[in-house]
Formats: sequence, C-alpha cells, structure tokens
Amino acid sequence: MRACDIDRVKDLPLFAEAAPETFRVATAGAHLPRFPAGTLLLLEGDPVDFLYVLLDGQVELHGTWNDRETVLAILRPVSTFILAAVVLDAAALMSARTLERCEILMIPGDAFRTAMRLDANFAMAVSRDLAGCYRGLVRAIKNQKLRNAAERLANYLLGLRAADNAGGVVRLRHEKRVLASLLGMTPENLS
Repeated sequence: MRACDIDRVKDLPLFAEAAPETFRVATAGAHLPRFPAGTLLLLEGDPVDFLYVLLDGQVELHGTWNDRETVLAILRPVSTFILAAVVLDAAALMSARTLERCEILMIPGDAFRTAMRLDANFAMAVSRDLAGCYRGLVRAIKNQKLRNAAERLANYLLGLRAADNAGGVVRLRHEKRVLASLLGMTPENLS
C-alpha cells in the first residue's frame, strides 16, 4: 500500500484502537485495488483468503440455492464483509460482486487472525464489527418476515433517505432487479 493509503486505513474504526505493531501485522500483505462494476470478488463455498473492507462504491452480497439467486445485502462504505468467515477460517456462505467501481481493502486472513490474537483492543473492535453485522442480519430477517412488500420498500427508501441525509430526494444507486431481490420481490411486483 502507498503511504497515503496506510494513513487512511489506520483511521478506519477497525484499527482505531489497535497498537502500531498490531496494525503492521494485520496489514502485512494487504493491498487496496480498484475493481470495475460487475467484478465477482468471491464465490459462495470457496475458501476465504482475505477480509474485504469496502472503502468506495457498492458491493452486492448474494446467495444461491437450486438455481435460484437472491440479494442478501447491498454494502456501502465503510463496510467489512466476509468477516465471520475470516475469523473462523471458514468457507464463504455468500458471493460478492461490485455494483459500481469500487475501492476495496483486502487484508490476508492469516495476518488478520494473528493480529486478533496479539491485541485485545483489536479483537474487541472486530467483535463490535461482528455484533453490528449480526444486528443488521436480525433487522433484515425481521423486515422480510414481519412486513409486507409495500412496507419493505417504504422502509428501505426511508433508510436510504436517512443514510444519505437526502431530505426529500432519494437516489437509487442500483438496478431495479437488485432492489427487488433484496426486498424479496420480483421486479414486476416492485413496479
């Protein structure tokens, strides 16, 4: 990584309380590539070699079953993804692809796990990130199970408005089919 990238990465919440040595160990071998839209970053079922941290752009997490595919989440900066698989040194439970041009920090899983063992403050930051992901999952499941389609759409739009501080304007940054899949609908029903 370039010197300006190192300073940027140090400022991430994940590394805010990490000791300098922990940061050095965790980011040994890390790189910060840019990916074009439509890039498949990882495939469900494959071993996970890197932790991904989305710094710019949007990433779609999706899963498949019996020739069916659904969008599980749409990530915006700053977001870690596949963190649980990296911590557990397990296979990916979902696939990830870029929806637009993205800048993604890639941290080797072995180095990341070593850093967690070295520094309790860093391990706590990882735990906080995992807890946030878990709470987001619970919200998503409740949304799918307890709201009808119109309520899911309204909730999503209100969430976008709040996240973007957009006032009365909401900008959808992805295709209708992606939004429909995320909300558990067909594109026709979304229309």
